Amino acid sequence: MTANLLDYDLDGLAAFCETLGEKRFRATQLYRWIHQRGASDFDQMSDLAKALRAKLRGVARIEGLPVISQHDSADGTIKWLFDVGQGNAVEAVFIPEDDRGTLCVSSQAGCAVGCRFCSTGHQGFARNLTTGEIVAQLWFAEHYLRQHLQTQERVISNVVMMGMGEPLQNYAALVPALRTMLDDHGYGLSRRRVTVSTSGVVPMMDRLGQDCPVALAVSLHAPADALRDNLVPINRKYPLAELLDACNRYLAHAPRDFITFEYCMLEGVNDQPEHAALLIDLVRRHGGTGVPCKFNLIPFNPFPQSGLRRSSQAQVQAFAKLLSDAGIVTTVRKTRGDDIDAACGQLAGDVRDRTRVEVRIARQRSVVELPASVGGSA
Repeated sequence: MTANLLDYDLDGLAAFCETLGEKRFRATQLYRWIHQRGASDFDQMSDLAKALRAKLRGVARIEGLPVISQHDSADGTIKWLFDVGQGNAVEAVFIPEDDRGTLCVSSQAGCAVGCRFCSTGHQGFARNLTTGEIVAQLWFAEHYLRQHLQTQERVISNVVMMGMGEPLQNYAALVPALRTMLDDHGYGLSRRRVTVSTSGVVPMMDRLGQDCPVALAVSLHAPADALRDNLVPINRKYPLAELLDACNRYLAHAPRDFITFEYCMLEGVNDQPEHAALLIDLVRRHGGTGVPCKFNLIPFNPFPQSGLRRSSQAQVQAFAKLLSDAGIVTTVRKTRGDDIDAACGQLAGDVRDRTRVEVRIARQRSVVELPASVGGSA
């Protein structure tokens, strides 16, 4: 098998070129052709020696992911469904704004975490993506959009690892992909503009802070362990006190001076004033100093298997006001691409279930009411 060069960050590509007897500057040239120019044919690479191009044709390839479908929303959102083999598919979504272009990228086919409100989690877990499959989503989207918009300027300014999967459970493939996104010879993105979202894999949060600190978003979704155990099962392994400790450790290395807490608004489950009060107390008082943070409130995208409902817009706004009045920066995520099912997981419903997800989800269906005695679990 030839090597897919999308699998390598610049150091990895330099090591690969060294096996061919080539110096590092050749790897840099090759890297620029792949990521900055979107080249997939070695013959396009006019400043590489013909002998090197001939060598590369025999041992390497630049291979993206087959596109199963593309859905274009009236609001400019574009969603791609990519084939990753064996009946599995992953999604990437481009979200244009006036001041930025954001690409939401997947890290796994399916997800093993099994959050109750996540349609991807209800599909179960198939496998981790390779580094090349993670990068291929950005590689394809960036160069498709340049051609589509008829520009040579960079279109994607922000990447969020918020697509299918738990990125920190695919750590070995994630970090080289992040390095390619950040590298000036690759996509040149700022660390502040690359965000990894996690449900709270505490040991890997610590490693990421050391290896490749980027912006961090934590899927919180509940102010107390009893409720979060039910909504985000990984909380049973890494409860809130441990998670918030890890957030504060991460901030010592992070490019931003706050953690973003994602909070999916679920009617009657986590959207009441008492939940807001507990959240405020949690992030202000944890560890005696609190956790510098902002909240991103997310309207729930309903799907039948969840048994959950979206909080009303009035309830979301009232909840946001309680947090804001307490001095916590709070935003409400705009719903985008509703006409193309742009919420994560809504197009990839046929990924294989290898984790008995239906059995696990059935055990979670009875929502745990917030105990009146819980006054702060961290």
